[in-house]
Amino acid sequence: MNRSSLLLISLFATLGLAACERPAAVVAVPVAPAPAPGPAGPAGATGATGNTGNAGSTGNTGNTGATGATGDTGSAGNTGATGERGKTGDGTTVVVVPAPASVPSN
Repeated sequence: MNRSSLLLISLFATLGLAACERPAAVVAVPVAPAPAPGPAGPAGATGATGNTGNAGSTGNTGNTGATGATGDTGSAGNTGATGERGKTGDGTTVVVVPAPASVPSN
């Protein structure tokens, strides 16, 4: 016999034996029914009021505002009162002599 026929016979024998294998028996276990929930109970009492929270921090100081516009020019003032007439001199004349001019140095 040649090798290919021996290989073919062993392949058919393996398939034949595998086809004869019985699967394991599966046993179904009955599941107990779950009990149905009962009606809801009465509502609980209202809880106590919580404590007051801490005061928040003071906010930051705002930025300096912009410089305002220049105001309008004011009105002209009133003319002052005229002064009184001066006293008459006692006949003495005062002459003021100008200071001599300084000579430039070379």
